[in-house]
Amino acid sequence: MQRVPTMERQLASYAGIVASELLSQITRLGDELRGLRVVHINATPIGGGVAEILRSLVPLMRSVGIEAEWYAMEADEAFFRISKALHHCLQGDGACPSPEEIDLYLSHNEEAACSLRAMGVSADLWVVHDVQVLPILSYLGSPTGVWVCHIDTTRPNEMVRERLLPYMGHYRVIVASMAEYFPEGRASASKVVIFPPAIDPLLPKHRPLARPQARQVLARLGIDPARPLVSQVSRFDRWKDPWGVIDAYRLARAEVPGLQLALVGAMTAKDDWDARQVPAIVKEHAAGDADIHPCSDQALIGALEVNAFQSASEVNVQKSIREGFGLTVAEAMWKGTPVVGGDCGGIRLQIRDGETGFLVSDVPSCGQRMVSLLKDRVLARRMGSAGRELVRKNYLMPRLVRDYLRLSATVVSDVGVATQG
Repeated sequence: MQRVPTMERQLASYAGIVASELLSQITRLGDELRGLRVVHINATPIGGGVAEILRSLVPLMRSVGIEAEWYAMEADEAFFRISKALHHCLQGDGACPSPEEIDLYLSHNEEAACSLRAMGVSADLWVVHDVQVLPILSYLGSPTGVWVCHIDTTRPNEMVRERLLPYMGHYRVIVASMAEYFPEGRASASKVVIFPPAIDPLLPKHRPLARPQARQVLARLGIDPARPLVSQVSRFDRWKDPWGVIDAYRLARAEVPGLQLALVGAMTAKDDWDARQVPAIVKEHAAGDADIHPCSDQALIGALEVNAFQSASEVNVQKSIREGFGLTVAEAMWKGTPVVGGDCGGIRLQIRDGETGFLVSDVPSCGQRMVSLLKDRVLARRMGSAGRELVRKNYLMPRLVRDYLRLSATVVSDVGVATQG
């Protein structure tokens, strides 16, 4: 295991962005929990939504008096391939790993727990994120853990779910974005608490970027700044349906000549096995169309470029077929860009169909909604504004800090953990 360093952050930096009452709530909770030791564990320190969340959440918890730390796995390629297969199975698709592969997955978690003990790491509360490290609490021998499931488990592979259910049962609480992910009886003895993730508006990726500047950034990547652009920003993953996005774009281009499409997926975590395979298939599906731009080169796509795609596009798309939450939806909405999203999972939390964006279930409707927003710029601006306000009220980082502090207070109170006043 490796301890992940984070930059210092202060809660006061969000004044004027979120409600002052929210900041006051967080400060009061921090005072009540001062000195509580909370350790977050996930699979990887870079790339992916969980790592991005923890990079802000952990230092903000520290800023209000919590002794928060973050540790990530150090594992081999075989582990990440197997854990990605388990991820797919919990979302309802994919081949079940063999018993030998499951044993390897478990042994890596056992070794990770041994590593933490050897490093002298202890916690009043362990917060474990996603299936890759789900079993680790059982090897730590601690009764005080929370498992955060960031994926859509409404229709899991039942064989895999049953195999993993005992490890879920070690946790006092399971956190999910939606109640549908863990209906009654699906989480063993664990209590299920519902709150979605959030984005950090102070990250460089989310700072205000004027449209002319954003277009200049994209011009360096081969995007024509004089023509309309639709983008999907997400990792290259089968659940994001990049092929369907291409097909919908082709329908829209028939009505909007000169339309360009960008598929931006360079935010690759080392545990994301698919991100190495899918770009080649996407490129083949694009069939040499010079106006389709698959962007997966990490050397070219960083925070500024992602910001530029989300800020300069006429429409952002997130045509997922499964989605735990869909952080990129909130990211685009925060920039005032209208979003066409797949009618699934946590995207439904963010898009109120026809108000803060459009929900779609198939390629033809996705293409049609693209055209509506491309042709009706008054509608696009109205949806973009409504989406930004929805994110401001519900999906910015301070709200997530508050929810984790409330959860921590509940869990440690149940087990009688004392905090320092």
